[in-house]
Amino acid sequence: MNVHHAHERRRRARGVQLALAVILGVLAAAFFRIQVLGSDAWELRATSNRIRQLPLLAPRGIIYDRYGEILVDNVPGYSITLLPGPLDEARETLERMSQYVDMSEQRIERTLATLSLYGREVVVDADADFEVVSVLEERRAEFPGLYVEMRPRRRYRLGDAAGHVLGYVGEISPEELESEAFSGDRYRQGVIVGKEGLEQQYEQRLQGRQGLRYLEFDARQRIVGDFAGARTDLGEPGEDLRLNLDMELQAWIHAIFPDSLSGAVVALDPSDGGVLALYSAPSYDPNDFVGGIGTELWAGLIEDEGIPLYHRAVVGTYPPASTWKLATAAIALDLGLVTPDEYMAEPCTGSYTFGRRTWRCHAAGGHGYNNLVEAIGNSCDVYFYQLGLRVTLDRLLRRATEIGFTRKCGIDLPVESRGTFPADRSFWEVTRGFMYTPGEGEVLNLAIGQGPNSQTPLKMAQFYVALAGDGTAPTPTLAQDADVGEGWSLDLAPEHLEILRDGLRAVTSPGGTAHFDTSLEYWEVLGKTGTGEDALSQAGLADEDAWFAGMAGPFGGPPEIVLVVMVEQGGSGGRTAGRIVAKAADFYLRKKYGIVIDSVQTYREHIMRGLEPAWHRDRYATGGGPE
Repeated sequence: MNVHHAHERRRRARGVQLALAVILGVLAAAFFRIQVLGSDAWELRATSNRIRQLPLLAPRGIIYDRYGEILVDNVPGYSITLLPGPLDEARETLERMSQYVDMSEQRIERTLATLSLYGREVVVDADADFEVVSVLEERRAEFPGLYVEMRPRRRYRLGDAAGHVLGYVGEISPEELESEAFSGDRYRQGVIVGKEGLEQQYEQRLQGRQGLRYLEFDARQRIVGDFAGARTDLGEPGEDLRLNLDMELQAWIHAIFPDSLSGAVVALDPSDGGVLALYSAPSYDPNDFVGGIGTELWAGLIEDEGIPLYHRAVVGTYPPASTWKLATAAIALDLGLVTPDEYMAEPCTGSYTFGRRTWRCHAAGGHGYNNLVEAIGNSCDVYFYQLGLRVTLDRLLRRATEIGFTRKCGIDLPVESRGTFPADRSFWEVTRGFMYTPGEGEVLNLAIGQGPNSQTPLKMAQFYVALAGDGTAPTPTLAQDADVGEGWSLDLAPEHLEILRDGLRAVTSPGGTAHFDTSLEYWEVLGKTGTGEDALSQAGLADEDAWFAGMAGPFGGPPEIVLVVMVEQGGSGGRTAGRIVAKAADFYLRKKYGIVIDSVQTYREHIMRGLEPAWHRDRYATGGGPE
């Protein structure tokens, strides 16, 4: 066959043309599928390489006190975020960043592990210093995938004066992300959540809805800036929270509490149970936790012998000592076992013998014969030993349990301890063994607030709210719109409540155990001292815990504030704890009635300045020098 023949050349040319047509047709179909049918997918892939989403944190809700003063708010801060990308490039970025930021190798590995686990952005520093931000911004080209942005930073205006009650915030942990409490679209890695106190209790209200911002990258994956083609979603700020707390009273209590001692102060509004102040010492500054607390500072808080993270007002339980004598008296009156003017069979000679044991009174010389009001005023142990025996152990256990001394108050905080008090005689069988049978003598210790009787300062404050009013005590609440639980009731006649208040009045009147440290110019203070013993104090290795529980208001009027102070190893309840109660009540009431506040408040403070105040001389015909 002649390949050069004209017909053969035309046949082969047609074959080549057909093959080219088929190839071009296949290419055209592929281009049509890619450019037309698949344009959306390829456009999305190209856009995703150029445009990325970044969550925009919304500010948490602001926390206000009862007068509208800001307790907690948000101020501008800076955060450094590492965006998703190859792990080797992310490691190089973090290692270069460590030249300007304190980034340990352990922290770098932890950041890379989080990036690998979640495949999304990781907050490297939630509270970066402005100097660090400036250095990184000047060298932005050296840190691909690193994004610096302004974020709301939590600010606690009272510092360590309100650390325990307000709590603090921190980045959500992997364990929290997996829990039901943090389910929903609002929570993801990097979100700031409440960790303690009110921040944790009202997390769902204070937490806002995250927004979105869009970042544009160039071909080398360097951040160009915000993408103007997409509208930024600013999210929604969290709901504000209004409290019953008095910001200035809380700060005042912090200022007057002995800085070398540990303890707690609770102040309640007797009209509704609103918490006016809730203080625990020593405390911590929640501002230190914003953006993540340093390792050394955290170790210092954990290792501190004063246990500053321990909320003594709500979690701590202590023998209430003589402040609990009012409960014994209330139960006896309620059961009709004593009359206000009745004397016990045996006078107080400084001790009381029951069975084979002698029980001491704090006054070695004794108090003689006392009626109920006098026994409260003198804090006579011998009177209450006999009153406890008259009530009997079983009835005291039953009524104290019914009143609520083994229940929590129900305050709106994440944690609260319940009191310790035997519900029945089986308590001793469990704690001391089945061979031990509790005798009637167990009631003697319980009647004076010792023995297996430990209460939180908050619980004792709730009890004194009942004494200050009609015998009922609502649940103590921090938030003004808190869903309150059931309170308690003493079920006492009004005349019996007045008798108990007369006993408290005797404590702070001239000759009472707390007169010099609780007598004020404008206000009447009623209260009860207490000296709580524990194993250390009984062994002579430490002072007793100092208690004072009481109430205050204008002379002749109902009490307008209830206060309980407990000072660990504070010694004298009247001198140490009573002074704090009086000064805090004076501050609160002066501010309420528009009277100028003075730092020299109590009768003792005036005497220590060398001059008896005219108001005290005019009020009491017979005075006397300080104790």
